[in-house]
Amino acid sequence: MEKQKIRLLNADEIECRTSSVNEKGLSILLYKDARVDQRILDETFGVFCWKRSHQCINGSIYCTVEIKNESGEWIAKQDVGAAGQYEKEKSQASDSFKRACFNWGIGRELYSAPFIWVPASKAQIQKKGDRHYCNERFCVSSIAYNGSREITELAITDSKGKEVYAWRKEIVKANGLDLGLSEQQRQLLEAELKRTGVDMKAVQERYKIEDPNKISGEIYNKVMAALVRTKSSSAA
Repeated sequence: MEKQKIRLLNADEIECRTSSVNEKGLSILLYKDARVDQRILDETFGVFCWKRSHQCINGSIYCTVEIKNESGEWIAKQDVGAAGQYEKEKSQASDSFKRACFNWGIGRELYSAPFIWVPASKAQIQKKGDRHYCNERFCVSSIAYNGSREITELAITDSKGKEVYAWRKEIVKANGLDLGLSEQQRQLLEAELKRTGVDMKAVQERYKIEDPNKISGEIYNKVMAALVRTKSSSAA
């Protein structure tokens, strides 16, 4: 089974979900759906060499995905799902399946995605009361990976085919440190560091970043989320 390498996701297999919206723009998260998982499992292992099962443990739905190896043994990996807003049991079962497939490596490259920010000038952001929202649909138009199965290039378009986001991984500097971030990410990070008065070295210690050149998209998102919640130094 080790010889059967799970392929990387194609651009048209990746979905875009609007995460947060404000008057300045919106952020996008990348994800895959269960049909993509099923297709890749069929392609990689064969329709008769994998199976899934679900069980409820303490009120949570778990999914086990089993794959038959070359010796005929079934190898299992399991994960728990999170319930959606509607049809909670169905959504939790589907989510648990997708997470179990992540454990097998399907779509794991999405964890290396950069922080995706679309400025208000490129999106139709509306406001109702105190809430900002956007009904536009976005899609991944192109994507590239390196030998470590990490995303190195990414482009996103709106429903009219207009490019709203383009990124290529490059090494840039922030606070005198070389970071594996895009220019846009660097600017956003520097702006938050300046606003909060937080030192980059403190960020490295907090998130155990030994090599600034290898900051993943996941860690970058965590850093930015924490900084956004931090008061401005002028207000402290």
